[in-house]
Amino acid sequence: MSDVSPLLSLAGAVAGSGVDAPVAAHYGSFNVEQRTLASGEGFVDLSHRDVVRIAGPDRLTWLHSLTSQAFEGLAPGGWISALILSPQGHIEHFLAGSDDGTAFTAWTEPGHGEALLSYLERMRFWSDVTVTAEPSLAVVWRPVSTGSSTASSTSFIPRDSLTAYVDAAGPACGMWAYEALRIERGEPRVFVDTDHRTIPNEIGLIGTHLDKGCYRGQETVARVHTLGRPPRRLVLLHLDGSENRLPQASTPLVGADGREVGFVGSSARHFELGPIALGLVKRSVPVDAQLSVDGMPVAQETVVDPEVGLHVRPLR
Repeated sequence: MSDVSPLLSLAGAVAGSGVDAPVAAHYGSFNVEQRTLASGEGFVDLSHRDVVRIAGPDRLTWLHSLTSQAFEGLAPGGWISALILSPQGHIEHFLAGSDDGTAFTAWTEPGHGEALLSYLERMRFWSDVTVTAEPSLAVVWRPVSTGSSTASSTSFIPRDSLTAYVDAAGPACGMWAYEALRIERGEPRVFVDTDHRTIPNEIGLIGTHLDKGCYRGQETVARVHTLGRPPRRLVLLHLDGSENRLPQASTPLVGADGREVGFVGSSARHFELGPIALGLVKRSVPVDAQLSVDGMPVAQETVVDPEVGLHVRPLR
């Protein structure tokens, strides 16, 4: 686990839980913090994410051949996400980052950096690349106002500069606010909203380029995309709010007949929508079917088209 963030010493900071324990869940009011982020202000400390650096002249062509994403010709400063799949097309690793002209720096979910590094190291062969962990770098996320809409920006900064960053980009907002807005966008968190059987088509083909050359697992992605009808689909779930609790990740989703039809991933309390979550459900489940999780009724909202596996919302 990452070292505890220095921002947990800020007034009002309350530590998160589970893999998010090293950073703040909130700094006093997650509803106020959601409104701050939604208005295009503030930033979120994601310094518990694992950071890796891939350097060397072959790095982009090498990543292009290993992952589901097109890295060849990536311009310096361009942000990109990618998946590494099993031969059967299941998601094994996730990374997102940018290239500075000499190295590609990327983050992955907390606790998954070591496995990613190990895999990349094994796949170097004769490629002129070096792969290193970068624990001295912290990930920060901030919204960026663009007139009538809000985009976002993710950056890597020296970990020992986090406290100073508050003065430049504050106010700091916690994971609860960040997660609520992420879930509202229908943006899956790999390893939380996915399981060992998840294929990219089920979660909207994030980090996946459909027109690039061969990579491990591509046959599954291409076949499902061409024929349509991925086996499961990502959905936004609206809990009825009758109980003051959220479902735990991996809790089964149940249909009206009592049969398990999927599972819940991440969940949060949204300042406008109330309690929401992301879930993976079987393709055969009607898009208007009423479901339940841990005894709580939930309604579905389509995030990934059940026929073609494409995300129906623009991901920022």
